[in-house]
Amino acid sequence: MLGVRMAGVSNAAKVKQGIVVLGAGAAICVGGLTITGHPRFYKTVLMPLGFRVFDPETAHRWSIKLAKWRLLPCMKQYTSATLNCSIFGKPLSSPIGLAAGFDKDGEAVDGMLSLGFSFVEVGSVTPLPQPGNPKPRVFRLPEDKAIINRYGFNSAGHDVVYASLKARQENSKSAGVVGVNLGSNKTSESRINDFVKGVQKFGDIADYLVVNVSSPNTPGLRTMQCRQLLHDLINAVLEARDNLACKQKPAIFIKLSPDLSADERVDIAAVVSGRTDSLGLIVSNTTITRPVTLTSSQKSESGGLSGEPLRDLSTDTIRDMYRLTNGKLPIVGVGGVSSGADAYEKIKAGASFVQLYTALVYHGPPVAVSVQRELAELLQRDGHQNVSEAVGLDHKLTT
Repeated sequence: MLGVRMAGVSNAAKVKQGIVVLGAGAAICVGGLTITGHPRFYKTVLMPLGFRVFDPETAHRWSIKLAKWRLLPCMKQYTSATLNCSIFGKPLSSPIGLAAGFDKDGEAVDGMLSLGFSFVEVGSVTPLPQPGNPKPRVFRLPEDKAIINRYGFNSAGHDVVYASLKARQENSKSAGVVGVNLGSNKTSESRINDFVKGVQKFGDIADYLVVNVSSPNTPGLRTMQCRQLLHDLINAVLEARDNLACKQKPAIFIKLSPDLSADERVDIAAVVSGRTDSLGLIVSNTTITRPVTLTSSQKSESGGLSGEPLRDLSTDTIRDMYRLTNGKLPIVGVGGVSSGADAYEKIKAGASFVQLYTALVYHGPPVAVSVQRELAELLQRDGHQNVSEAVGLDHKLTT
């Protein structure tokens, strides 16, 4: 009977039915790979497809919205005692976090934590709202696995971001450490006052605060890394922190440039050394240098370069700052991390924690869990019971 019915179906109808079946199967397959967060599918199919459909800033905005609405894939969290650590007394399931720059206005903290990051850094946030630099201001360099951005601290401002984080604090059940990266308004008359205002505003709601004196996209900001200015800034920020009314006061991190000269690194170490009162370093921000190895047509755009070309420069800066501070200050390593091996390299150079961001652009939502899994395997391979044993290992092997 089935054969009789099929015999009455035209070849065109059969082809149409076949296309429908194959299309449905493909849709189910793609949907399954998307929802389950298959790493290779995201890296080789979905993210490159997104590059063709969306310009970089539009893709960025939509990524934030999807994370805010919890529409990103629910990643199966990777847990290993080997990765357990703490940041100034705050327990972390792993040392892998999301760097500032993705969620500038604190809209999508829980969505990003659900991807496997153990801590999320919001910002940079400026006291007053500002639009940032003119568009276009962010560029993909796919051949180099890099990004150039000149956003210029586009920010909704203190009040909006605080309200968002406060609402999350009151309603969220998500675990995870949240930091706030503080910036200064472009037209500010006093950069120190801007950072003090940030401490006063977010001190009761952030687990840690970051004083960002190293963005290359705000004119004059990097001069705050000079010895005397940095000394005055740190004193003002720590005084503001110590005067907060809240019982649990946030740790303070200073975010540094990878483009510092050897003398500038020595000066910074002299300023921060001995200041172990919940003070740490984030190394590093984006670079204004352009390695000769870059091949993308966008390589000459102005702004800060991040991604794979920044990796070695960032790691070298971590290594120097760990040595110059005698390993006494915790360092968050960031710049060019897209694998467990990259994270391990920064940890051995002296980083206690590692952040990533550009890797999200090229590897998609599965990247945090992938980096954690690979890092745990490398630590276990080398006989480490816990990640803390590997911090600064390169220095111990050379002494």
